[in-house]
Amino acid sequence: MLALMDALAAIEALLAKGGPILLWISALTLVMWTLIFERLWYFKSSLKGEIQTALDSWESRPERKSWNAHQVRYALVSRVSEKVNANLDMIATLVALAPLLGLLGTVTGMIEVFNVLAVTGGGDAKSMAGGVSKATIPTMAGMVAALSGVFGNTYVNRIAERENQLLEDHLTMDH
Repeated sequence: MLALMDALAAIEALLAKGGPILLWISALTLVMWTLIFERLWYFKSSLKGEIQTALDSWESRPERKSWNAHQVRYALVSRVSEKVNANLDMIATLVALAPLLGLLGTVTGMIEVFNVLAVTGGGDAKSMAGGVSKATIPTMAGMVAALSGVFGNTYVNRIAERENQLLEDHLTMDH
């Protein structure tokens, strides 16, 4: 229990050093990874049933070569593909937004440094160090969030592409 309290105190100190932008980066990262895990859960739990429903619907058709059959196949693939690709654009947007929020933290921290310079004339290095810390911590946090999100985003996108391709391959227009 003491280790947990120490860890929470360290996180609180880091958030205090990083400024308010660090809270936004933390919230963004939480939402981003929630969406990534939601996609992984969907792929593991629901996707197979939806693919099987589409396959059953396709296999129950008496013919598969007409223009109408082609449109039905396209609709089946599109319906499943829409569900497979849900939230992928949002994840990519959050990945791109993380370093931008880090840069916003850099700007706010540097503004604090310039304010200290204006007031003290540059003689108070300790006060300037606080602003530099507020400038670098959010940048680092934004980059860590973005890099971790890139890996998660790439992984779920590859799964989505593979599942879409497999569905298209299984829905053959053979008879």
